[in-house]
Amino acid sequence: MIQTLSGAILSQKKQSISISMGPIGIECMVPDESLFPVGSQKTIYTHLHWNQEQGPSLYGFAAEADKGIFLLSTSCSGVGPRLGLAILADLGASGFIEAVQTGNEKMLSQVSGIGIKKAEQMIVQLKHKVQQMIDAGVTPVPKDQMHFQTVSDALKALNYSRSEVTQAIEYVRSQPANDTQSFDKLMRQALSYLSKTI
Repeated sequence: MIQTLSGAILSQKKQSISISMGPIGIECMVPDESLFPVGSQKTIYTHLHWNQEQGPSLYGFAAEADKGIFLLSTSCSGVGPRLGLAILADLGASGFIEAVQTGNEKMLSQVSGIGIKKAEQMIVQLKHKVQQMIDAGVTPVPKDQMHFQTVSDALKALNYSRSEVTQAIEYVRSQPANDTQSFDKLMRQALSYLSKTI
């Protein structure tokens, strides 16, 4: 199994690059080709996907965490490699982790090809697996998201519905400078918002 490729980027087009491996140029499908400027030397984390009708396709990622999220998302029924790339292109690894952890169907359904029903299904199937990846240190959650996740968990423990929690987290995140606020302040804001909407 090919784990990584290292070489010069020969060419790029939408969600596709060619990397030089000696006399051979190998094509990789990627979420964002702009991360691989032509002429630059890059190490790409790769996954070889086999399709029964089309044969092998190679997918490449700028970071190991991106590859992990790609494999995780495509483990869901009905989610193929193209949709896995779209998730990374539209949300990034950290955005996908946040959407799954906080049960944010609206955020996940912004990805082309994912509707609300599909988003709900993915959250149910992947939430535990995402947490396992975080615990294992494979996909660390950015510090500015840790408090939002804690607030989300606390609201669920208080028996607020999933939609109420999602709306409250979206409200809190929209407030200025809240990525640096303490858990206590974020929790008070969320409870205040919910008390006005219920």
